[in-house]
Amino acid sequence: MTKSNDHSRDPCPYVIVYDVGIGFGMGAVLGTLQNTYKGFRNSPRGERIGGIVSAVKQRAPILAGNFAVWSGMFNACDCALVQIRGKEDAWNPIIAGASTGVILAVRSGPAAMAISGIFGGVILAAMEGAGSLIGKFMGGSIDPQPIMLPEEMAKASQPQPKKKEEIKEPQPAAEPQEPKRGFFPVKFGIQH
Repeated sequence: MTKSNDHSRDPCPYVIVYDVGIGFGMGAVLGTLQNTYKGFRNSPRGERIGGIVSAVKQRAPILAGNFAVWSGMFNACDCALVQIRGKEDAWNPIIAGASTGVILAVRSGPAAMAISGIFGGVILAAMEGAGSLIGKFMGGSIDPQPIMLPEEMAKASQPQPKKKEEIKEPQPAAEPQEPKRGFFPVKFGIQH
């Protein structure tokens, strides 16, 4: 099997570190929102602000850390699958999601590992399917643009001479029309 080099993707160590940061940020935002609600709901009147701050300070970093660990493990599995299989397709994230679920549930026993693996695979399959449908619906308009070298950029920025077919002869000027006034004439084409 020949391995293809995909140059549109960053090297795996950078992807893992980047996505760990993204996961931590997502977890921090979601943890803050979730614990703001919980702190507000579980605090007595007059002490709700303090309850919100306390709940967010205690629990939001935990959820942020959990998201970061999941993101790091998922990307490590995804990068390993790209290296092992030698290609990047929709199966890599699905298998990586299932593997991540299994690995993170190792301490809970075989039943929890199976459930977590199935759940991770199904969630990632749904995400890949949704991404594929959106890509088909958009008609491939999300394709990345190729990177231009400095020589190509300089060439593209220079004005190009027009071809004879592109030079248009001047058209005779149309007679000026009296402008329509008011809402109804403009909207419904009514003339006075």
